[in-house]
Amino acid sequence: MPRYAQLVMGPAGSGKSTYCSTLIQHAEAINRSVQVVNLDPAAEHFDYPVMADIRELIMVDDVMEDESLRFGPNGGLVFCMEYFANNFDWLEESLGHVEDDYILFDCPGQIELYTHLPVMRQLVEQLQQWEFRVCGVFLVDSQFMVETFKFISGIMAALSAMVSLEIPTVNIMTKMDLLSPKAKKDIEKYLDPDMYSMMEDNSVTIRSKKFKKLTKAICGLIDDYSMVRFLPFDRTDEEGINIVLQHIDFSIQYGEDLEFKEPKEPEEEPDNTNYDDLFQDKVED
Repeated sequence: MPRYAQLVMGPAGSGKSTYCSTLIQHAEAINRSVQVVNLDPAAEHFDYPVMADIRELIMVDDVMEDESLRFGPNGGLVFCMEYFANNFDWLEESLGHVEDDYILFDCPGQIELYTHLPVMRQLVEQLQQWEFRVCGVFLVDSQFMVETFKFISGIMAALSAMVSLEIPTVNIMTKMDLLSPKAKKDIEKYLDPDMYSMMEDNSVTIRSKKFKKLTKAICGLIDDYSMVRFLPFDRTDEEGINIVLQHIDFSIQYGEDLEFKEPKEPEEEPDNTNYDDLFQDKVED
């Protein structure tokens, strides 16, 4: 049987660890097994158990403190992830070979890992060799997406990850529970956006003709091909969490290979009819 994986991606502070924690709690509530693997060598803490932690293999702090390397935070993270890519056997040993596994990979937030470095693509290919069906889950902070140009920036980041990894991807707006009622109402137009209308609303603020033309081309790409859409994620809304999980499960065909269980047939009520009496009544008639 296949195994299943979510690559939980997104900029730093977009709520990746909170998303994993919420999904773990939701899975427990519906009696479903979900595990988490931490792939952020700079992570400080998380409030859920992990089946594997990359910090057991390498840590950013150790790399930065190494006198022979002298990397900064970003360079140290890139070094850690490249070291990880050369030691996938550690991950294979940590994951084991349990069928029907469903694993969330909590990934680092540095966007360059998904734009122009091959590390995450190599991870996807390795997981697929281990018979994982992989879905990308790209998170953006809804508090950041309440303005049109910031929204377009978030879309471009999500699109970059989608193009780089070439896997089914579900894009999510997180922290909806932190928005004010007015902001929640305003952000509805970004969940199913009409890009041309949004551009017209902001055309006054675009002074450069070249910039306006570029923005129009980007909006056309997004709107005409429906390449990026976002789902809202409110950690306090169980129904909303379930909808997000259903979209992801559908993209990786989770559950299609599970053994089908026949529903129990209702027990028939005992027939207490006395056929001897009926026969005797018929004879008398």
